[in-house]
Parts: sequence; C-alpha cells; structure tokens
Amino acid sequence: MNKTFLIIQREYLTRVKKKSFIIMTILGPLLMSSLLIVPVWLAMRDHEDPQKIEVVDDSFLFRDSIPQSKNVKFIYSEITIDKAQEDFYQTDFTGILHIPSNVITGGGAVKFYYKEQPGMAVEEYIKSNIEEMIYNFKLQKSNVDLKTIRNAQTSINLITEKITETGSTERTSTGVQMTMGFILGLLIYMFIFLYGAQVMRGVIEEKTSRIVEVIISSVRPFQLMMGKIIGVALVGLTQFLLWLVLTFSIYTAVQSVLFSGVNKEKLQKEMVKEEVFKQGANLQALKMDKPGLYDNKAYEAFDAFKSIDFVSIIICFLFYFLVGYLMYSALFAAIGAAVDAETDTQQFMLPITIPLVLSFVMAQTIMQEPSSSLAFWFSIIPLTSPVIMMVRLPFGVPMWELALSMSMLVLGFIFTTWLAARIYRTGILMYGKKVSYKELWKWLFYKG
Repeated sequence: MNKTFLIIQREYLTRVKKKSFIIMTILGPLLMSSLLIVPVWLAMRDHEDPQKIEVVDDSFLFRDSIPQSKNVKFIYSEITIDKAQEDFYQTDFTGILHIPSNVITGGGAVKFYYKEQPGMAVEEYIKSNIEEMIYNFKLQKSNVDLKTIRNAQTSINLITEKITETGSTERTSTGVQMTMGFILGLLIYMFIFLYGAQVMRGVIEEKTSRIVEVIISSVRPFQLMMGKIIGVALVGLTQFLLWLVLTFSIYTAVQSVLFSGVNKEKLQKEMVKEEVFKQGANLQALKMDKPGLYDNKAYEAFDAFKSIDFVSIIICFLFYFLVGYLMYSALFAAIGAAVDAETDTQQFMLPITIPLVLSFVMAQTIMQEPSSSLAFWFSIIPLTSPVIMMVRLPFGVPMWELALSMSMLVLGFIFTTWLAARIYRTGILMYGKKVSYKELWKWLFYKG
C-alpha cells in the first residue's frame, strides 16, 4: 500500500508542477465563464450594427409603412432598382430592399442586396415584417376586420413549475436545464478523454524507456497501474475544484457588475406578478408585459441558474467523474501496456471511444426527452452513464434511478479494472510483438 502511495504521489506532483497544468487551470475558468457570460452579455447589448436600408418599392404598397427599429432604418427611394444598384457604393446605405410590383400575386419574392453580410436578426426582421404586411393586405382584400383578428391574438407567459412529492413547487427553466446538462456532459466527456489519454501516454513512455522494468522489480503491476490511474485522477480532481472556485468567483463578480441594483426591483415585481397570477387578473392591463428591468431576458437567463441544485449536481459530478474516469483510464492503461508506440494504439482505441462519442452524440437527443426510455437505459449502462446522467441531472432524476446507475457504474469499474489488470501485467513487459485482439484474449487467461 505504501508503494502504491509513493506512485500516486509521484504521478500527482510531476503533473501539477507542469506549466501546461498551470496554464490550463487559469484558462479553463475563463473559457467556462465565457460560456455562461458571453451569451448573456450579447443579449444585453445591441446585436447588430445599425443598418440603413434603401427601399425600392415597385408595388407602392409598403411606402413609409415598414416598421423602423433601433438597428434597422428604412429609407424609401423613388429611383429604379437598376439606378439604386448602380449608385449603391456612392451612398451610405448598407442594403437595398427591392419589393417587386407583383409581390402579392407573384409568390412573395423580395430581394435584399447588401455590401456586407447582415446578421440573421436583420434578415428575420425584414422577412417577418414584410410577411405580416402581406398577410394584412390579403385579409383587407377579403374584407376581414384586422382589429378583430388582432384582438383575438394572445401571447401567453408560460411559467413552468415542478411539483415535488412533498407538495411544494419549484420554478424551473428548460433552457437553463438544457444548457447545464450539455455543459456537464461535455466536461465529463473532456475530462475522461483528457486524463485517460494522459494515463495511456504515461504507460507507453515508461515502457519504451524501460523505466518500468526497474519499477516492476519493486512493485506489482497492479499496484503500478492503480497508482498511476489514481495519481492522474487526483490531478484531474484538483484541476476541477480549482476551476469550480475560479469560475464561481468570476461568475459572482460579473453578475454583481452587470446586474447591480436590479435585484430589489426584480423581487418586488416578482411578488406582484405571483399575486396577480393567483388572482387570475389581466397581466397586460397591469402593464406586467412591458419591457423593463424585470423583463430583461438576459437577467432572467442569468437568474434562472439559481433554480438549479448545484450542491447535488457537484456531488454527483464528482462521483461520475471519478468512477467513470477510473473505469475508462484502466482500459487506457491496458492499451498503453499492450503496445510499444502511440501509433499502435489506434486499433484498440475504437472500442473505448465509441461508447463515449455515442453518449455525447445521444446527449443532444436526450436533452429533448430526459425522461424517455432511451435516456434511462443510456444512463444505466456503465460505459455511457457518466455523460448521459450528467445531461439528465439538471432536469431531475428519481433517486432509485440514480442509485441504480451509480451501482452499475461501480460494478463496471470493478470489471474493467480486473480486465485491464490481466492485460497490463502481461503487456507491460512485452516488447517487439505486434499485439492483436486474439493475443489480448489469451492474456486475460494467463496464469501466474
């Protein structure tokens, strides 16, 4: 046990002192914080550069009637489209919108010319407004009262709440849960690949340099393999905890800067809105739908993260990361022991990487249906459960499913470690031989 501890200590200290470890420890929180903050920051600022669009309306139906916005200004012109195109680069217009004379009867084709590619928001703004106006023209032509239709149109504010078994309710946000699930699944995927590959390269280096022959004379192959795996696992755990602390610090600092002074007003309006909702009163009549601080979508997205039980998620993340990593890294170590060079690992990497890649690909589907049968089975199978269960956790998972998944993962870890140890003890001292799957199968049943 003392020898295993010495190996763990050596692996840990060697890796945490590397420059690459220190650089990634600093860059990691910045990248993760960017994933949370940048979308919110972009949502708070003006998305597009102001667009000044020249409108050539040959139908004479849209003259001075397309709604202006803060970022899109329409200037109506009396010239032809050919003249507008010819003079385009002598003007300060960013685009030309050509509405043909047969826009209503000819299929609704409208052309937009530009100097520099506009964003999707600008294109969607132009498209939606033209569509709505053509829709209204057609209704008016059929003598349909537009006022009646507008009064019948209603937008609702869908508030999602989960009722727990104790009868209490919890506010949820599907968008935030999907984002959290994706980030957690991605982190597990990255950590297992990153540190599993480190274990494999470490084994190959020691084997090719013949250092392992000296080490094996003092410790058993199983002790060496487990010492290396646990040592690298502690490096990953250290890096994750540092990332967690630094990311939380950056998140808190940015939140306080971006939303200072908003909390109090938000809380007051939240209380009023809840009361109005209980009474069934008209939200619009009480002006609850007008833009304001509370209705700041960016703030709501940021605030919705508070509805997630981070303590439970972090505990589960540590478990799935550690056990999932130990399971996969044992296989990576076995591959490293079986080959003489990193280029020979490709043929054995495929069976290990397929479950991980598959679980990451399936995560996109499972985020849409986190309680489906597919999600259940993928979160129970040990090779896919570390990624899939992380995707499901923000949505809420029954305790018995979580316990079953964890138990199966531990059993999977024990089995793969036994499997890897049988290969490792033979392969670590095997040189100059091209190993095949048939050879690995024989190693599993060697005695001694």
